Amino acid sequence: MSSISTVSSAAQGGAVTLSVVVPTYREAENLALLIPKISAVLRAAAVAHEIIIVDDNSQDGTPEAVDGLRKDGHAVRLITRLEERGLSSAVVRGFQEARGEYLLCMDADLSHPPEALPQMLETVRTPGTDFVIGSRYVSGGTTEEGWGLFRWLNSRVATLLARPFTSAKDPMAGYFALPRAVFARARELSPIGYKIGLELMVKCGCKQVREIPIHFSDRKFGQSKLTFKEQVRYLNHLKRLADYKYGTLSRLVQFCGVGATGMAVDFSFYALLLSILPWPWLSRALAIWVAMTWNFFLNRGFTFWDGRAIGALRQYRRFVASCVAGNLASWAIAMGLNYVPLFVGHRFQAAFVGVVVGTGINFLGSLLWVFRREGHAAT
Repeated sequence: MSSISTVSSAAQGGAVTLSVVVPTYREAENLALLIPKISAVLRAAAVAHEIIIVDDNSQDGTPEAVDGLRKDGHAVRLITRLEERGLSSAVVRGFQEARGEYLLCMDADLSHPPEALPQMLETVRTPGTDFVIGSRYVSGGTTEEGWGLFRWLNSRVATLLARPFTSAKDPMAGYFALPRAVFARARELSPIGYKIGLELMVKCGCKQVREIPIHFSDRKFGQSKLTFKEQVRYLNHLKRLADYKYGTLSRLVQFCGVGATGMAVDFSFYALLLSILPWPWLSRALAIWVAMTWNFFLNRGFTFWDGRAIGALRQYRRFVASCVAGNLASWAIAMGLNYVPLFVGHRFQAAFVGVVVGTGINFLGSLLWVFRREGHAAT
């Protein structure tokens, strides 16, 4: 059994307008403060609602805290995940089990103001609106005083890195809402890390994204989940989103980037070998082999991370064959163009054309043969 769901009788009957999903891990102290605030705000606005806590088996008294809140009349229910972990997948799970016409995510640490809930709901109900963000960075939005330079810089850099996917000013926000119908458009969700809002904006095809200003407070209890590991996951998340949105073009850019690092490895290793071996031809051959191996492992682990339908050794042999084919084509074209009037006397230009064609052959060989995705592997 992978999860346990405890349902509040207050949320079992009747239509639900807004489902508020709160992912948690060791946030029991905060829930005792947050849930009554959410309830008070939404009851005052006469919003039929449910609050769904998705907890990653914190073992900190979260079930008891939620049970007490439910007995106090709050429309709250708990989903305890026993195997899965991660904020993003927790939000997706909550949205999948929610009954509301509109879905909203907020943090459990009291950094997101419950007072903004009615405005968030009013905005997301506006015809044509796909996604609403409770934003720190639009006019009127603020953050708690005392943010250090590192924290501010980290947030701004993360926002800048998301620019190829959205023009929203605060795409990193964990306070967001969307209609159920928009969430239903999501395809190929691969929630990793903690920035599920950006994933949903991209994979739900959100065109109309609106932001309302909020004051972002520091957490009351517990520790921040923003670790170096989560930052690395965010970079991996951006890579996957680029593959999803830009397809083959994204892979080509990454492939060329890996090739650039391989060139640096090639020349560095060549210089080292020249200093210790008396045979330049052997030094050159070994340097090429090392660089090619370097490129293989980087492409396998990064560029074509989802293309491991066959074993590494078999893929390595294919990669070598693809590189040999590309290099032979590059050499043949460079040599052949020397006999074309336009390139006579321009050997480097001819060589450049050969490199471009050879790189293209290497890339297509890697994409369609070496790292062909699971379910499409060549026999």
